[in-house]
Amino acid sequence: MKNNDWKERLNVVYSTNPDFSYEMDDDEEQVTLDPAKQNLRVQLDRKNRGGKVVTLITGFVGTENDLKELGKLLKTKCGVGGAAKAGEIIIQGDFKQKVLELLKKEGYTQTKGVGG
Repeated sequence: MKNNDWKERLNVVYSTNPDFSYEMDDDEEQVTLDPAKQNLRVQLDRKNRGGKVVTLITGFVGTENDLKELGKLLKTKCGVGGAAKAGEIIIQGDFKQKVLELLKKEGYTQTKGVGG
């Protein structure tokens, strides 16, 4: 079977240059910052959630696996569900104060609560 990498070459349709070689954008794995250097923001959010309140943690800098690991820890400690993707962690329910305490206990010293 022929190795067809057309899905990898998005936004390049055709080139008339015989010497053209498509270069893949191999993004380097992002390095996770030390917990003390993370600048996390914890806030309550209702937008686009059907009126339900969630605790939103934003500002995480690091790999997707480390983000999911932190999300899993917070969800477990709060005893609720949630999600960790695209640089933010969503915890179902109003757990702002508890999340702030848990993050400080884990070494995230620059964590701040935002809003009401």
